[in-house]
Amino acid sequence: MNISIEYNIIIAYLIGLFLLYFLGWLLVVPKKFLLKIIINGIIGGLILLIINLLGKSIGLYIAINPVTALVAGFLGIPGIILLIILQYIA
Repeated sequence: MNISIEYNIIIAYLIGLFLLYFLGWLLVVPKKFLLKIIINGIIGGLILLIINLLGKSIGLYIAINPVTALVAGFLGIPGIILLIILQYIA
């Protein structure tokens, strides 16, 4: 019994599986990353709002925009300190 194996079909099948996996990965990972960015931005914005309310008496104000919210959300306390330092430098 001679079984003829066509390597082109096997290679095409493996490439198709790899592309299917890669496409699935592209559809799942960005959603998780985007959700993390949105949540961190919201948390950063809330922290900046609290700092602005508490810092009103000493003249501390940091503008709340998407960039500052994301910096505060991603970096946490060091990010807020960085924003305060940048405010006084610029």
